[in-house]
Amino acid sequence: MAFTGVVALDGPSGTGKSTVARRLAERLGARYLDTGAMYRAATVAVLRAGVDLADADAIADAVAAADILISTDPTRASVRLDGAPVDAEIRSAGTTAAVSAVSAVPAVRAQLVQQQRDLIGAGGIVVEGRDIGSVVWPQARPKIFLTASPEARAQRRAGELHADVAAIAVDIARRDRLDSTRVTSPLAQADDAIKVDTTELGIEQVVDRLVELAGAVVVDG
Repeated sequence: MAFTGVVALDGPSGTGKSTVARRLAERLGARYLDTGAMYRAATVAVLRAGVDLADADAIADAVAAADILISTDPTRASVRLDGAPVDAEIRSAGTTAAVSAVSAVPAVRAQLVQQQRDLIGAGGIVVEGRDIGSVVWPQARPKIFLTASPEARAQRRAGELHADVAAIAVDIARRDRLDSTRVTSPLAQADDAIKVDTTELGIEQVVDRLVELAGAVVVDG
């Protein structure tokens, strides 16, 4: 039986969210939504518009004018901005450096959260981000909060980007600080979320654990 609920998968960068969420969706026969990719696409729109990252109103206007389309197929992840693919551009260093500033703007979050809720719709989906269980879809079951040691997170992200571990550690700490202290929808573990520490776990071990949790919801529900 295909999963018909909503799994909320939250946590900071470097915890394995994206890989775990995609594989979990495949295992459950569910759709997959990467909300972080939406904020990154919005950031690309802002950077292309040449907007001052300190000008919240201009940022909001640039994002409001952008057409962001994201796939919910876990086997074919893709993001389009104004009709063109931006899968590589949203992962660039420039986008990564600016995404926390853009995503902190309340009007941007309001716009994208509504789009995310529309995409979640009737369920059957695994949704990853930083505020899914607390803001976007509080009724999700199960709610998972992935975590890992700072060292493990930096090493994983450095491996993905083929970058210096020390530099990545500094950037991760910066993003954690910005994401957890922003006024609107800060990064936080929902009160009823289940914390899963991935520091010593492989991807498949984490996925197996989450499949068990999702299965328990189906049985109990």
